[in-house]
Amino acid sequence: MEGMDHGSSAPAESSNADFNDADAMFASMMIPHHEQAVEMSEMLLAKDDVPADVADLAQRIMDAQGPEIDTMNAWLEDWGVDASVHEGMDHGEDGMMSEEDMAELEDATGVDASRLFLEQMIQHHEGAIDMAQDEVDNGQNPDAVELAQTIVDTQQAEIEEMQELLTAL
Repeated sequence: MEGMDHGSSAPAESSNADFNDADAMFASMMIPHHEQAVEMSEMLLAKDDVPADVADLAQRIMDAQGPEIDTMNAWLEDWGVDASVHEGMDHGEDGMMSEEDMAELEDATGVDASRLFLEQMIQHHEGAIDMAQDEVDNGQNPDAVELAQTIVDTQQAEIEEMQELLTAL
């Protein structure tokens, strides 16, 4: 029957039919989250006296998350979703750093900078894992669900690595 909606928010004939609200929320919230992780990594890498293993981790975070940002931006464009809809939402629950946290990292030096980066990035990753797990559980788009599972797996391993690095500082 023409015009039946079967519960989908997008019409069946739409080329964008293989995503749902969870997919759109995941991509639009994870982009600024990843952008902040890249910014935090850049801050740390701009400092002198950062231990090589901590600098290596920061570089790997940038190398992984930069392309993921591009991928998620392309999805939102393909899906016709305006990512700015979710800007300015309360970031307390998703591990995002406040402006004060970012300023503290910017101003930190020496071992304190590495310790603060690791502590903040653990919190940041925990928030990303929560968001990504929500996508794994509720998403519809197979590519988005796959990326979310990759984020869960990668960032959980990085948290374990960061905890080890913290004990070595």
